[in-house]
Parts: sequence; structure tokens; C-alpha cells
Amino acid sequence: MDEQGPTAERLRHAGEFHVTTGRARSQKRTTMVDDALGKALHKQIIAADEYSALSKYALHWLAGGLAGHVSSVDLNRVLATSSSLASSERSLYHRQLYHQAHDHLGKRPAFVADLVACYDYPIGKVGLLLGYQSLYRGREKAIEILRDAGYRLVKFWDDLARCR
Repeated sequence: MDEQGPTAERLRHAGEFHVTTGRARSQKRTTMVDDALGKALHKQIIAADEYSALSKYALHWLAGGLAGHVSSVDLNRVLATSSSLASSERSLYHRQLYHQAHDHLGKRPAFVADLVACYDYPIGKVGLLLGYQSLYRGREKAIEILRDAGYRLVKFWDDLARCR
């Protein structure tokens, strides 16, 4: 367990986007929120419940193994693995939840949610990817769609919890 906390360089990189809790050195915890979704919450672009729902969406994407993995390639071996298959029942479960949520969102909200929550794209770049030439108008539209996606995911996770 790292009791020293983040380095000065890491704190500089995060800027204002980190939260430190606890007073005693052994209980002090620093949470970095310098990803695109964390910045959207910190700047009050999205609400806390939308942030939580979008984070859960990204967690299922990551736990399902959809982010890929970092590995080296041994050129002396034939690679016979398939990235489209789940490696365990747990990853299959996460993939299924992610795909259900993705389908529930619809095409554009899912596109924006994937870019911001899963791939950590800045909201301004997402607006450009939506086809807007104006950075301001693209950013505003991306925010609108991200809020909608967050709202839909809040409802989706709540409905899913009620069914269980």
C-alpha cells in the first residue's frame, strides 16, 4: 500500500482536479478526477448521479475486457486468441451489461458516452467528431448529448436494480 501519496508532478498534472480526504497520514487518500468525465463533474457540466451512471457504464466496458489489453508479441508463436470472446464468466457478465446499457442509450448518446466515459476524449473534441466546425457549438451539443446519456443511464441502472 502506498502511504506516500501522489508525487508533486502527478498533482501538478492533475491541477485542480483531485480530491484529498483524511487528515492523518495513514488515512489520507487522494482521488484523481482529471479524466474527461471527472472534469465534467468538477466543472458541474454533469450532475453527480449522471457521473455515477456514466462511470458504472465505463466500468462494465473495462471489466468486460472491451478496452483491450497491453501485451507484447512473441514473433516465434502463432497468436490464436480471439478478442471477441470473453475470457471468463465474469467478463461475459460485464460485457452483457455494457451492451444492454449501450443499446438502451441509442446511437448518438452511446457514441458520446463511449468517447467521454470509456475512451477519455475531451468534450470539445467530441463536438468536432459529431461534425460541428464551431468548437463552441460542438462542445455545447456534446454536453447536451452527454447529459442525456447520463440521464438515460441513471434510469437504466435504477430499472435494472428494481428487476433484481
